[in-house]
Amino acid sequence: MPVLDERHDFAHPVEGDTAWSESYYFNAYDPHTDTGFFTRIGVRPNEGTMDVGLSAWLPGRALAVVAGVREQLEMVDAGLEVAGVGYERVAPMKEWRLTCDADAAVLDLDGGPSRTTRLAMDVTFAALIPAIGTDGQGRAGQAASAETAQTVGKGHLEQAGRWSGWIEADGVRHQLGPEARGNRDKSWGPRRWGGPRMWRWFSVNLGASDTSNDEVHFGGIRIGTEAGDLHRGWVWREGEATSIREWDVRSELEPDGVTHRVSHVQATDKKGRVHELRADVLRVWGVPHRRGDRATVVNEGLARWTYEGRHGYGIAEYLHQLDESGRPLVPIE
Repeated sequence: MPVLDERHDFAHPVEGDTAWSESYYFNAYDPHTDTGFFTRIGVRPNEGTMDVGLSAWLPGRALAVVAGVREQLEMVDAGLEVAGVGYERVAPMKEWRLTCDADAAVLDLDGGPSRTTRLAMDVTFAALIPAIGTDGQGRAGQAASAETAQTVGKGHLEQAGRWSGWIEADGVRHQLGPEARGNRDKSWGPRRWGGPRMWRWFSVNLGASDTSNDEVHFGGIRIGTEAGDLHRGWVWREGEATSIREWDVRSELEPDGVTHRVSHVQATDKKGRVHELRADVLRVWGVPHRRGDRATVVNEGLARWTYEGRHGYGIAEYLHQLDESGRPLVPIE
């Protein structure tokens, strides 16, 4: 996957597909304060909307959730503000500022009663590596690639970074520490939540090891389509990016048979190197989506990752299409 230039941090031309979307996603976690978040703004001019979801990991087992939608009839890449959440591009491909000042529903991930709080946030993402992805231009893909372009997007980039700033909930301000890390991604093209049969998406940031001070970062996805599985991704190691050729995943599940608790991931890159990673999932929140008669859940798993003597944090995300009884249509591997 190539390194993309600054043009792709701005809006792309809108095509005629009614589901055309330009979306911005960020995740963060700070082990010192046990706080972080994942958030997405999607601009869908052909549907006339801009929507936001922000979920903040609070210390322990609480998750503060903000969601909203507003009218947006044209594509924009500034003024990304919905329901008290704002994204600001400070320097293309280098720095973003995210803010929030909104009422939030606070969920107990162990099933206890929910409540409300005021959620405030002012955090800055500083890129650690170039943006890696595909611009979605050139000849049309074939088979799984072509099908994915009509449901998940044509162009996509990902980037690892360092976070600074603060998150405040219940009147307590949590100042992010020097170990706060996360990834961002940006996608453009048709986005239909009911399109993929499944996906497994990984966002991994690993610290130094006993033999190297360099950080290692992974990002990528395996998407299930009617034409077969599509594997995309990258590893940043020793100052360079290498594409991932295949993601082999084995999961340990909770008793409900749907929620993952451990992901054993074998990522084979284009150089033939095999990277063995393990994600021990600390918390999971299932984000529901519905399009027509198709029910989808995206299980966002905050995970502690280990790899070759390194450890770090990130996301292990599983998308499932569900049958009428709430079971995944595609068996979990």
